[in-house]
Amino acid sequence: MAERDCPPRGPAPIRAVVPHSRRRLLGAAATLLMLPVIPRFAHAATILAVRTWPADEYTRVTFELDRELKAEHFTLENPHRLVVDIEGISMSRELNELAAKVRPNDPYIQSLRVGQNRPGVVRLVFDLKQAIAPQVFTLKPVADYQFRLVLDLYPRVAQDPLMALLKEQPAALDRDDPLARILEDISRNPATPATPPPVAVIPRISPSTIPPAPSRPGPTLPSSKRMLTIALDPGHGGEDPGAIGPSGLREKDVVLRIARRLKALIDAQPNMRAYMTRDDDYFVPLHVRVQKSRRARADLFISIHADAWVKPSANGASVFALSQRGASSTMARLMANKENAADLVGGVNFGAHDEQVVKVLLDLSTTAQINDSLRVGKTFLTEIAKINRLHKPEVEQAGFAVLKAPDIPSVLVETAFISNPREESLLRTPEHQDNMAVALFTGIRNYFTAYPPLARASDTG
Repeated sequence: MAERDCPPRGPAPIRAVVPHSRRRLLGAAATLLMLPVIPRFAHAATILAVRTWPADEYTRVTFELDRELKAEHFTLENPHRLVVDIEGISMSRELNELAAKVRPNDPYIQSLRVGQNRPGVVRLVFDLKQAIAPQVFTLKPVADYQFRLVLDLYPRVAQDPLMALLKEQPAALDRDDPLARILEDISRNPATPATPPPVAVIPRISPSTIPPAPSRPGPTLPSSKRMLTIALDPGHGGEDPGAIGPSGLREKDVVLRIARRLKALIDAQPNMRAYMTRDDDYFVPLHVRVQKSRRARADLFISIHADAWVKPSANGASVFALSQRGASSTMARLMANKENAADLVGGVNFGAHDEQVVKVLLDLSTTAQINDSLRVGKTFLTEIAKINRLHKPEVEQAGFAVLKAPDIPSVLVETAFISNPREESLLRTPEHQDNMAVALFTGIRNYFTAYPPLARASDTG
């Protein structure tokens, strides 16, 4: 017999007897182990919303998603284009509709194309109207927002606030606008009371209630040769709506309307001009509001807001100045914390260098600046009390980041509680917006008449 036909020598090997059902189970487990491990997050992210915020200063495009994504970008010349590759998403209805959201008057975006570049990667190609310096960054969930991917399209050469101010012309108002009559009366004779326009709905302040400037030694405001620059800072904007009233009125909208009306009053004066930290619906970081006002060489900074509280019964206007020694009340501290959180909601791209610059800037507040701010605040409270209840009769103090310009008297005015149904209704009306603008204008004029600014050799008007 051939060797290969011989039975094996020695004892036969012992073989485990495995039931058929168990063998099938073990086989299935082995098959599973051989399959590739797919992470739980490998599915395409869901786009919850896409928003665009065009403005002269920069255009922002925001993607809100259910998880954080990675994006890479680069720019091209001749023609100018921005290319953004977003990983972890696929084409969707929201992306297909994005191109339609580009507005014809966008200063930076001419058109937009979107397509699936490769599996799991969507490419956006922005055809641009000018060269840009883009910033692309992500934001963690905050307030009502989930994860956000932010594309900020800044001009390669940033606009200088002072040059923009010098080139600006006073905005024209419709002749039917009640504020146009106020401007006409004040410009005709600032110190003489004028006949108020007829108002039917609610009581309101009129030009006839604007008192003459106090009689004091030294030059009065109307005859002063010194050009005064007033920085007006409408709070919030863009991604940050601010507080929202019971019927849906947004803080960012109403304070912009009040600021525009106040700007028109200021610009009507021969030796005064107003500079807006934002003049449309876009977000400006808190430290940038301070920097812009300083570069515009502002003599006064007024941040305009509309308060909110957990109880709808809270009411009245408030004025705040900076404090170096803690808040003057629990309410002031909570209000400062809320307003200082605007950067988180609005979305700021901070690098290590930027954070250091901001910290240095915001640590330079001075006792003289705070004392001047308290004086301004008192004049505002006196005038606001004529048109609305005051929440507190004195200027409150807390660590508001937006008030930390070291060389500019700065106040934050909470015009009313937008969370109070009655005050939200008031804030919604053009009449009350006029009232508030006139009250603030009168406070500005009275302050500078009582405390004339020092002359500056370079200020020739």
